[in-house]
Order: sequence, then structure tokens, then C-alpha cells
Amino acid sequence: MAGHSKWHNIRIRKSKQDALRSKLFTKLTREIIVAARLGGGNPDANPRLRLAIERAREHSMPMENIKRAIQRGTGELEGTHYEEVVYEGYGPGGVAIMVECLTDNRNRTVAELRHLFSKHGGNLSESGSVAWQFKRQGVITIPAEAISEDELLEVALEAGAEDVTRDEEFFRVITAVGDFHRVREALQGRGLPIAEARLEMVPLNTVRVEGETAQKLMRLLEALEEHDDVQNTYANFDIPDEVLAGVS
Repeated sequence: MAGHSKWHNIRIRKSKQDALRSKLFTKLTREIIVAARLGGGNPDANPRLRLAIERAREHSMPMENIKRAIQRGTGELEGTHYEEVVYEGYGPGGVAIMVECLTDNRNRTVAELRHLFSKHGGNLSESGSVAWQFKRQGVITIPAEAISEDELLEVALEAGAEDVTRDEEFFRVITAVGDFHRVREALQGRGLPIAEARLEMVPLNTVRVEGETAQKLMRLLEALEEHDDVQNTYANFDIPDEVLAGVS
């Protein structure tokens, strides 16, 4: 799990650095639109929309942009219709990869993702081929400097968290999907800074990859995350620290 956790931390740092880029705002906007379309425009009654708004605000998206995205989702404003699609495949070294997309053209997206997988030594697979290797969980990431591990463990478990792990400069509080918001609110109530909070597909096992294979895998993951239609990527790898350091 170590390599996967370190990649998670690298993504956090990169997303903070990229916060002013239009590509990140585009991904956040799409998630708000789809969440509002599927569950309505009231975040108090729509947990997915609530989480999408919270993530957008974490990245300093203007409230006017958030409001317009909600209105596009509910139909008050015209907008593009995005479809949720999850693609599954294998990367170099047999690493299982799940790719969550929001697209307005499924045929275009699958063709482009298939090309990226092939270009970087992987391949797309059938639906269900790798999903069994992941479990959806809440992951709340807190800077390690903000609190001691023992204190965080006490607070998190009391609020209903399943586990607390530490990797480099972050703690990861793991929750069941249904307990995610309650645990997050409990941590916020203690005044703890939250670097990121999201529902993720957490791998149940990992595959060790090294050397050139690890480098190819990193290039594939970065190419996928750069794609406009890709919202999230998840992979079950364990990679040496020095390889990950090269992409941080």
C-alpha cells in the first residue's frame, strides 16, 4: 500500500499547484453538474453535490462558478450533458487501474484511453476485470504536523473511522462510505486542517513494480490524469520511493 499512498500524496501536492489551471476547474465543474443532475441542486439533501462543492471550495473555485454549475446540472441553465463511465485496465507490470470519467462522447473517450494505455504498455479490459481488487472508501488526508498520531486515532475512531495510517507528511483517515461526512465534520470540529477529503477506490492488494516498468506506469498514470474526461484514476501498485520522487 505504501506506493499507492505516496502517489496519493503526490496528487494532493500537484492538485494544489495546479489549482489555478483551468483544467482542474473544468473537472470540478463537471462533477458538480453531474451531481446536481442526478441528485438535485440542494447540497443538504445531496451528499455527492455537497462533497463536490466542498472540493471546489478547497481549490478556491469562485462561488459564482459553483452556482452556475449547479444550475447547469438542474437544467436552469443550458449545458453539456455528461455521462459517467468507469474504465478498467492493466498497466505495465500487471498493475490494475480504474479510470472514472465524465464525458459527452463515450466513443471518443474510450478510443483515446485505449490509445493511452497501449502507448504506455498497458491495455483496457472488460468491465469488472479489475474492480474486484478495489473497495470504495472515504479518505480524509490531514497534515501530520497538525496533530499527534495517538490523538488523531482517538478522535477519528470515536467519530466512526475505520483506520488511520501515516505516510510521509500526511495522515490518512479511512472511513466507510456512509460514515465519511460524519467523520469529516468531527475532524473539522476539532479545528484540524484537511488537505483533501474524497471517496476513493482503495486497492485491496498491491503489485510491486520497479525500474523501467515503474517509470512506464507513472507515465501512464500521469497521461490518464491529464486527459480532459478523466476525473479520477486508481491503481494497485507499490513502487520504490526514488521512482515516485522523480514525478513529485
